Formats: sequence, structure tokens, C-alpha cells
Amino acid sequence: MRPLVPLALTLLLTACGDGESLLPPDARLPDGGRYRGDVVNGLLQGQGRIDYPNGSWYAGQFDSGQWHGQGEWHGSDGEVYRGQFQQGLFHGQGSLTTKDSSYTGGFKLGRRDGEGTLKERGMTYRGEFKSDLYSGLGRLELEDGSQYQGQFSRGKPNGEGQRSDASGNQFSGHFVDGQLEGNGTFSSAEGDLYVGGFKQNQLSGKGRYENADGDVWIGQFKEGALSGKGELIGVDGSHYIGRFSDWRFSGQGRLNLSDGSFYIGGFEGDNYQGHGALVLRDGTVQSGDWINGLRVRDADGRLLPDPLETGLLVQGRLLDDALAAVPASTPAIELYSLTLAGDGKQSVFLREADYVSNMLATRFGAYGQIRLVNHRDRLDSRPMATRENLRRAVQVLAERSGPEDLLFIYLTSHGTSEHELVLDQPRLELADLPADELAAVLAPLKNRDKIIVISACYSGGFIPALKDDRTLIMTASQADRVSFGCSEEADFTYFGDALFAQALNQTDDLEQAFKLARATVAERELADNFDASEPQIWAPKGVLAHWQHLRKQQARKALQSAANDSKEAKSN
Repeated sequence: MRPLVPLALTLLLTACGDGESLLPPDARLPDGGRYRGDVVNGLLQGQGRIDYPNGSWYAGQFDSGQWHGQGEWHGSDGEVYRGQFQQGLFHGQGSLTTKDSSYTGGFKLGRRDGEGTLKERGMTYRGEFKSDLYSGLGRLELEDGSQYQGQFSRGKPNGEGQRSDASGNQFSGHFVDGQLEGNGTFSSAEGDLYVGGFKQNQLSGKGRYENADGDVWIGQFKEGALSGKGELIGVDGSHYIGRFSDWRFSGQGRLNLSDGSFYIGGFEGDNYQGHGALVLRDGTVQSGDWINGLRVRDADGRLLPDPLETGLLVQGRLLDDALAAVPASTPAIELYSLTLAGDGKQSVFLREADYVSNMLATRFGAYGQIRLVNHRDRLDSRPMATRENLRRAVQVLAERSGPEDLLFIYLTSHGTSEHELVLDQPRLELADLPADELAAVLAPLKNRDKIIVISACYSGGFIPALKDDRTLIMTASQADRVSFGCSEEADFTYFGDALFAQALNQTDDLEQAFKLARATVAERELADNFDASEPQIWAPKGVLAHWQHLRKQQARKALQSAANDSKEAKSN
């Protein structure tokens, strides 16, 4: 057995994996390296391995004393290369791993060159390299989700390409050192589209911008905004041609409005400013000097009264007249209504509230009605939608109605995530209406059956404060959801349209109408790619029964009236 011992020892010494062999080296190099392998004519040749004093090593092929061919390098700093070598340098196909990067692909004389994939500190590049830099076609993906695909030069996007950011916005065109320059396109995740000039990644030069709603801006862009001569074609039918500053009408221009009126003159910050003339649809001309959208002097230079001041002077009378017109209850079941349009900056709330009030009168026989409205052009003709006016209106309804009567209250406006109904009259500062304060305002009606409908964002958050056995509540959304349709040109919000213009014209069953409206809203939101608002309802059985009792009574009255009319016609 003794002759086998040296062989066993040799196998043990050479089976130590990546570690240096315990056998004596075949050669010692001037730099301290210990070489084990073939030596031909004093040169390292063929297959071998060098171990260096600092712990790094090379194993693979040698030619004329240099690393050459297939091999593997392990640096003392953790760097590892496996692949092809030429004259001691990485050359050909290989993979290089460091403590914070990995690369697989082509090399040339020690540098990344040719096709390859580099992953480094959350970044990934796939494409062509030259002298360690991105060069040629490639795709760069960053840790935040943004990416670029196209031409590279000198390590940066240079040439035709497309870049997208983490939000899904996309830029395409010609890039210079990573910046979009010259003609290109921009498309946002929301559906906006720009085609035109760029400078250092910003909109610059002549271009066309269309937002997801269909509004179109055409003209000269600078530093990311339309500034200079341009044009706005509004989806609502409006059309402006003139000067812009940072997207806003500023300077001389002409604005054609969707109602057929138009204004020619000076603008500033989207408002009429300076000398100009407003021509209404009926041909009336309002010429003179304007400040912040208001005409302050006529064409002859005479000072004009401020509409805000004159409107405030008549507000008390307007409210008194509206409250005085509410009739007292009769022995029959009567329907009283209160409608409120809260935000005066957009006309949709005024239009919607008026439609609902008219519908309650004509279709559902409302006996007494109060309308509170905030609107920039109605301050001198409508009592305002304020907390105090609402309190007084509720008090009058409590006094004039009887316990047998029903009340229908409709509130439409913007809503906040804190569950406040927005009350806003332009040029005034009004306090919004929180859910708990609305409940307190409605307290005088606690002994009346009532239906409350709220069309606003986050309006589901009003239900906990308002619900009881005598209050049916419908809202346009859940407590944590927004609702849709609030725009100047619209006649209804999504929920207002679905419930009043559609569902309640098909049925007078409140629960069925709500179900129809909820389905209509969901279908419309899905078509528009909006998150579902999910309208809510609280429907006590007693209030539903009271409503049906009212409708049956009205039907009997209608039949009796028709019979009487027929008798009179025959007698004549």
C-alpha cells in the first residue's frame, strides 16, 4: 500500500478549489507571482495559474508569457472576469463582476466594446459599447423606472431615440447629450400630446399641444410653456388668437366664446385687461377699460359701478323675497325643495341646480322652493349660497312645512377630502360647509322626512353625520373617492346627469332611480378611463313609503283634475 501514498497526497494538494495549490510553484515572477503550469523556453505557455501576493490570481491559457485565450481572473478587490484574453487584457467575449456592477458581452483591449449588458447600481444597459462607453444602439433602464431606447454616443443618448420617465411620460426625437433638441414629440401618461420644437428637454419653438380633454394650443413655446403669439382651440367651442405668457392670455388678442359672444382687446392672466370690447350674442357691445375681467370704465371713460358692490347691496332683499315666497303647508302632503349651487367659478353647478329645481316643480309637484346660488354673473339676481343663507332657508322651511310634508334638498359643488362642501363666490372669501355643520344647520328639520342628494367629490363622507330614520341620502361618490363632470361648459356633473336627466325621468321609484344612475355613472367612468366614484345611498323605509304616498296623492289629483277638465269641456 505504501506506493499509493504519494499519489493520494498529490490528489489532496490539487483538489483545493479556488485556493492556491500547496505544491511548489513551477516559476516565480518578478512581481512576486507564483506560477504553476507549463514553461517553454523560459516563457509561460499553455495552461497554467498565477497566484499573486495580494491574493488575486489568474487561471487559464498563456501565450509567450502573457494571459491569452480562455481564462479566469479574480482580483483582490472582489473583481471577477471569466472569458477571453489577448496579450494580458480582457478581449473578446466575457463577463466581468465587481462589488457594484456586472457586465456580460464584448471586450476590446481591456475595455467594454461591442454588444453587451451592464447592470450597475440599479441601472441596466443593453446595447453597444465602445471604449467602455455606451455607443450605438442601446436601451438604458434606470432604478426609478425611467428608460431610454435609441442611439448613444460618448456614453449619453445622442441621436434618434425615445425616453420615458417613471410616470409614463414619453419623449421622442433627436437627443444631444441626453437632452431632447430640435423637433420631437411628447406624450403624457394622462393622454396629452405635443409635437414641435424642443430645447434641453423643454418645449421650445413652434409646436402644437393637445391635452387629454381635446383643448389645443398652437404657437411659440419657450421654456416649457406657450409664450408669444399663439392660438387656443377649446373643446367647449371657445377660440382664442393672440399673445400668451406661460400658457395664459396676455397681451392683445381675440377670444370667441362658446355662447357666441366675443372679446377683442387686452388680456392679462387669462382675464380682460386694458382697453377692449365685449360683443354679446345679441349684438350688445360693452366697450371700455377692463381690470381683472371687469369693465371699470365705459367707452367714454366714465367710471362704472362695481358689480360686486351692487350685488352685495341687493343680497338682503333677494334672500328676503325668496323666503317670503315659500307658501305655508296645506292639509295635503306637500313637497318643498331647496337647491344649492356652491361653487360660482364654474357654471355647471348653476345649470344643474336650476334643472333639478325645475324638475322637482314640473315632474314632482314641488309646492314651495328656495334656490341658493353662487355664480360670478348672478350676484345681483340670486341669493347667495352661504352658510348663513342656508341656515335661514332651513328655518323658513321648518316653519312653513308641516309634519306630513316631504323636503327635497339638492347640494351640488366641489367637495374636499375633509368632507366639506365648497362655497365659493368669485372675489369673496366664503367658508366651506363641513358635514357636521351641515347636520347642525338641518337640525330644525329633524321632525320632517327629507331626501338629501349631494353631488360632490368625497360626498359619501356626509352620510355618517346626516343619516337617521327620517333622512334618505344619495351621494355622488364614496367618502374616499372623487366624482366627475365639473367643467365650465357642462350642463351636468356625471351623477347629476345620471340621476335627474336620465333615471328620474324613467321612474319615480327613488331606489330604482339610484341603481340606474349608479350603473350609468360606472359605465361612463369606465369609458373615460376614470377611477370608479361609487355613488352611495342611505334609504330608510319610512321615507321611501312617504315618497310613494306623495306620488300616489299627486296621481289622484292629476286624474281628478283631468276629469274636471273633461266635464267642463263637455258642458261648454
